Amino acid sequence: MKALKIFIILFVTGIAFNSCKEETKNFIKTEPVAFTKEGELTINKQKIDTLITQLDIEFAQTEYETQTGLMYRKGMEDHQGMLFIFDEERVHSFYMKNTEFPLDIIFIKADSTIASFQENAQPFNEAGLSSQVPIQYVLEVNAGLAEKWLLEVGDKIEYHKN
Repeated sequence: MKALKIFIILFVTGIAFNSCKEETKNFIKTEPVAFTKEGELTINKQKIDTLITQLDIEFAQTEYETQTGLMYRKGMEDHQGMLFIFDEERVHSFYMKNTEFPLDIIFIKADSTIASFQENAQPFNEAGLSSQVPIQYVLEVNAGLAEKWLLEVGDKIEYHKN
């Protein structure tokens, strides 16, 4: 009888340990998202109209493109950026969900002047980053570039598509 009790205890313990074992996770292999140059953008100083920088850019215009942005990418070069173009000028808010590298987010009015910017937005942070004022465009570039370029509110962008 004692041997039967020990067998039952060991059997139940074995089942308990096996049921607590972590399940094997299924990973979905995704292809890396590569940068595609779709146009060029320049930023000029507002007062002296001198070139600050010139960038190769991708455009985000559709709902899917604007919702996804630079998510799921490993990074981009300092001469690259993504320009979001919205149908109307209004206050917009961005977040860094599923974005793997830090960004400077530059908010731009309908007249192409810089309205505000958020420097060094941190990867995977889901806190909303607001434009604070109505804007129609957003330019995302690698973190640190706004400071390097000495960007100021009122500086102006120009862009064209390929």
